[in-house]
Amino acid sequence: MKYCAKSTALLDIKSNIIVSIFEEGKLSSAARKIDEISQGYLSKLIESGEITGKIGEVLVLRHVPNYTAERVFVVSAGKKGEINEKQFKQIIQNTIQAVKSTKAQQVISYLSDVEIKDRDLYWNIRFSVEAIESNFYQFEQFKSKKNDQQITLTELIFSVESEMAQQAIQHAQAVALGVKFAKDIANCPPNICNPVYLAEQAKELATRSDLIKTTVLGEKEMAELSMNAYLAVSQGSVNEAQLSIIEYRNHPNPSAKPIVLVGKGLTFDAGGISLKPAEAMDEMKYDMGGAAAVYGVMNAIAELKLPLNVIGVLAGCENLPDGQAYRPGDILTTMKGLTVEVLNTDAEGRLVLCDTLTYVERFEPELVIDIATLTGACVVALGAHNSGLISTDDELAQTLAQAAAETTDKAWRLPLGEEYQEQLKSNFADLANIGGRWGGAITAGAFLSNFADKYPWAHLDIAGTAWLQGANKGATGRPVPLLVQFLINQSAK
Repeated sequence: MKYCAKSTALLDIKSNIIVSIFEEGKLSSAARKIDEISQGYLSKLIESGEITGKIGEVLVLRHVPNYTAERVFVVSAGKKGEINEKQFKQIIQNTIQAVKSTKAQQVISYLSDVEIKDRDLYWNIRFSVEAIESNFYQFEQFKSKKNDQQITLTELIFSVESEMAQQAIQHAQAVALGVKFAKDIANCPPNICNPVYLAEQAKELATRSDLIKTTVLGEKEMAELSMNAYLAVSQGSVNEAQLSIIEYRNHPNPSAKPIVLVGKGLTFDAGGISLKPAEAMDEMKYDMGGAAAVYGVMNAIAELKLPLNVIGVLAGCENLPDGQAYRPGDILTTMKGLTVEVLNTDAEGRLVLCDTLTYVERFEPELVIDIATLTGACVVALGAHNSGLISTDDELAQTLAQAAAETTDKAWRLPLGEEYQEQLKSNFADLANIGGRWGGAITAGAFLSNFADKYPWAHLDIAGTAWLQGANKGATGRPVPLLVQFLINQSAK
């Protein structure tokens, strides 16, 4: 859909307009003008109780007296000046649902005058675009009968003229594009989306952007590099592991150190010999949510052409049980040289990531962030609202937390200390791959920290935030907004 921001004379509108009212009968400036033109038409509707101002209500008016617009969407926006981000997104979603139920093709929005607590015009418009694009998202590639709901809306104009508004639209559209790519690839079924498919998407991205080069390592190359922990996870599957390296180079200084994003790409995780319970195992196609997010981010920054060097790494793999599968009790020698005793083959993500974190040392990165649907323990700790954040670098952790707060793609920092390393001790190897029941999200991060000592490092555990369950089951595209905002902030330094 086309979005733009330009000053529009309210009296000249012939198509459709969105205006807001508030509780206690308060009208926004645009609604007040329409009320004056129509000789108190809106005021009468408020007096009759047809409009209350309570958040979420949308009234569609046609043939407003003395007014030229085809339709007026009157949106109730709660108490003036007290709207938070969550409430504002609800307002936008309800409004767009009402617009979609009509045949409106062009809509002019005056919702930019709805104040969001602690936010400015930029965030008002950016939240609007991202919420609208999320509302429009459908994944129907594998349905023989598509949704017959026809969306006629093609253009939304924000009635405001400023560079800030234009930038908000640009950023929001790039983030929404990245989220869509991440959702599409994560929602794809595992019989289609295997490690080779992930690698093909990475290579295809390079054909769409001159700023990107993609390299793919297969199992032969990984064996030559002694990535034995990564390969052990893959050996129970007929689908070959693939490590995709997406290099985006656009820094004014070509030799500037890159930011490296590493995404866990378990395209299906049955748990291996430590087999998962059957219930909800279909959702284990989402165990490549980290790789999907990195892929989405790389699409977004290519769209924005950020002046950075960024390398996105998709660690594609499958964890299945067969006669070749690795076993509890196996001892693996990692690329770094540390040995790991396997106590649970379902703690496989950290084995794939530990070798990948060692591999990316060759890029001499400015910093590294890994993104992974790593632990159920993180879901127990933080639910589906916050991603878990673990870092060995306070400044990096703080900048990620700032980006999370700015986007409402929430993250919460978990502690990391020597006591958690104690839980990873093994009688037979340098490390065990699990640290017991308690603090499982943290001990997983502590395990990875042993392989990330050459650069500033952070880990995002998105096991609770990468997809939704139940009636709304599907990928969320998180933490694409957080990471894109982080990179926007980095490019502004």
